[in-house]
Amino acid sequence: MGDTFIRHIALLGFEKRFVPSQHYVYMFLVKWQDLSEKVVYRRFTEIYEFHKMLKEMFPIEAGDINPENRIIPHLPAPRWFDGQRTAESRQGTLTDYYSALMGLPIKISRCPHLLDFFKVRPDDLKLPMDSQVKKPETYLMPKDGKTNIADITGPIILQTYRVIADYEKSSGTEMALATGDVVDVVEKSESGWWFCQMKAKRGWVPASYLEPMDSPDELEDPEPNYEGEPYITIKAYTAVEKDEMSLDEGEAIEVIHKLLDGWWVVRKEDITGYFPSMYLEKSGQDLAQARRQIKSRGAPPRRSSIRNAHSIHQRSRKRLSQDTYRRNSVRYLQQRRRPVRPGPESAGTRLQEKSQAERAKPQPAVPPRPSADLILHRCSESTKRKLASAV
Repeated sequence: MGDTFIRHIALLGFEKRFVPSQHYVYMFLVKWQDLSEKVVYRRFTEIYEFHKMLKEMFPIEAGDINPENRIIPHLPAPRWFDGQRTAESRQGTLTDYYSALMGLPIKISRCPHLLDFFKVRPDDLKLPMDSQVKKPETYLMPKDGKTNIADITGPIILQTYRVIADYEKSSGTEMALATGDVVDVVEKSESGWWFCQMKAKRGWVPASYLEPMDSPDELEDPEPNYEGEPYITIKAYTAVEKDEMSLDEGEAIEVIHKLLDGWWVVRKEDITGYFPSMYLEKSGQDLAQARRQIKSRGAPPRRSSIRNAHSIHQRSRKRLSQDTYRRNSVRYLQQRRRPVRPGPESAGTRLQEKSQAERAKPQPAVPPRPSADLILHRCSESTKRKLASAV
């Protein structure tokens, strides 16, 4: 068999999803050298990160040394705040981008970075669950390649959040914040880093520094799942706060509460505590990509570690205490360890065994029959008359 490579990449359209929060993913039909065709879903932030990494890998072809030598196509930076027109034009931009990319020399069009990006991930195979309140909305590209604004979607409505404390960025991909700033959230990552835009600025910010304008942010958090989901730690972490957990790399744990700020409540045996979600991964996921995210940003700060935080909400739902997590977790473990109730056949067998056991028990001794004089002495007057008449 020959080397693995991609023959063609076609943009099918995009999906509007609502879990864990509203976001958009683009659908690509990837045709491989073995004639197989796979559909994968990628966010635009992922695509743009892929583009930047590709330019770093091929600086000459990216024009970093001499602009005249550039052959890698351009890709505009994210501009979600333009709404409807941007949503429409981006599909054409992505179609042109990958069409040009596949026409580049083999060292670029068949490089491992491109192949890894379009490999099928476990999330690409997931189907919407019946428990979801709102199912994804799919918008396909017209067959002639021409898009119509009315056929795609309405304007993208972004959620507005307020900054509760000053934040100094630590990398070029982040955005500095000041108390009272109002930002639009473009993408909510489970890592606790959210991609936001404010006027002409945009970048990643920790979700713990943000709160909704219209309701307390605690109301957005999903309910705990005490059954737990199995995860593996991909990086060690030493607890700083009392309610956090210290875990080594490679430990198997269960996630029982996925909070939006990126600090999840995990359980190991009978112990529960907060742990950064960036350091967790399900088995079978792309660990290399997860480790790149850790290297680029690291775990976001917790809300409890922010000093001088000023909230505009006087009332908010209190977060669950560690005692509540532990109490419910122990209860779940006890229920899980209970023996399974027997079915009809085993119940009948158990009754049969019980009757046999009862027959095997020694029967109590029968008391002796009292004498006739004793009976006559203890019986009632009516019985005495009847006995006298019978004689």
